Amino acid sequence: VPALATEPRFAQHLRERLEEEQLLDGRYRLQEVPGGRVALPVLEEKLEWLQLPQEVPCGLVWIQDPVPSRAARRRTPAQALRDALRGLLGQSWSKELEGDVPRGWQRHGDMVLLSEDSFRAAPWEKLGPALWETVASALGARRLARRGRVLPDGMRSPSVTLLLGQDGWVEHVDNGIRYTFDVTKCMFSPGNITEKLRVASLPCSGEILVDLYAGIGYFTLPYLVHAAATFAHACEWNGHAVEALRRNLVLNGVQDRCHIHHGDSRQLELRDVADRVNLGLIPSSEEGWPVACRVLKKGTGGVLHIHHNVETLPAQTPVLQDEQRSPEGAGSEGQAQHPMEAGEKETLGTRIRPEWQRWAEATAVRIRGLLAELHGQPWRTSILHIEAVKSYAPHVHHLVLDLECRPALP
Repeated sequence: VPALATEPRFAQHLRERLEEEQLLDGRYRLQEVPGGRVALPVLEEKLEWLQLPQEVPCGLVWIQDPVPSRAARRRTPAQALRDALRGLLGQSWSKELEGDVPRGWQRHGDMVLLSEDSFRAAPWEKLGPALWETVASALGARRLARRGRVLPDGMRSPSVTLLLGQDGWVEHVDNGIRYTFDVTKCMFSPGNITEKLRVASLPCSGEILVDLYAGIGYFTLPYLVHAAATFAHACEWNGHAVEALRRNLVLNGVQDRCHIHHGDSRQLELRDVADRVNLGLIPSSEEGWPVACRVLKKGTGGVLHIHHNVETLPAQTPVLQDEQRSPEGAGSEGQAQHPMEAGEKETLGTRIRPEWQRWAEATAVRIRGLLAELHGQPWRTSILHIEAVKSYAPHVHHLVLDLECRPALP
């Protein structure tokens, strides 16, 4: 059984992360492994989707004799749900219907958000409200909703249907930060928690932040609440997200340190104000790069956090060790200085793949050119760090490039 081994003090945080992304194999117990570490079993069929928070030191191991967990000997919520539905349907229950019952879901307070492929077979429709009342009771929820496909409207608007309850507003807490939003109007990605934790740890005291794609405050709030940024300019064009963002700033007591710019960030009139710019848009934030260059302080520059989806060819196996947490780990043009030695142990949380490095270097060159053209003088761009946030799809990873940009000295 594959498992992630970490120090005991990090085990709970890692377990919560694996459970949230439905990667933890609940059939087996956490076990001690050599070196005083704790191993958390993971689902082998989902290994390709596994990305680790780099703030948690851990590595992939294999447990030869896994011990069954207590949960394996008692009903899980998914089993309780199937049992309740079997009782509701009686003789109409079938293997086809069982395959239509969800095994995972998102929970926001008293609301459970089901996946889009849940309860789509025709027989479910005949049950009417009794179906949703049974599901809610089995899962300990008062409200139910079901996700649909994200709408192609340029705002990544969700297509969510309320199944039980009248109000879509929910509250979610991440790392001590309160987020409230309407699930029928706004997206919320729990898979971004590692990047929100990383942002919260950045030293931003005294800095001005510009967040070009603020949404409901996914990253704006960690910058203000935990990273201690002095002030933030939050740009967002979705009116529903702006409403949630205003509420979230008040909920977390930072409304006086943020100005919301409601509209297309490409038309942003800010210039020469930012020490740091967040470009949290996927699959690509490239349309925001010229704006990011304009808002950076022209005298001192700053750091860009550039989000992008990068495809990794499955045939590629060599990796580069991540030595880029500080400028010393990269050359002035962002070249990696420490390739992995042959036979050196690789952990999922620290590998930098060649495609990622090539994308980062190409982006550094492009940004350097934009800055030189904008200001009429040379600029330096240095790769500080490449962060793998999560697997977005098979062989596609959501990355963040931390790029330092400074005017070149005469």
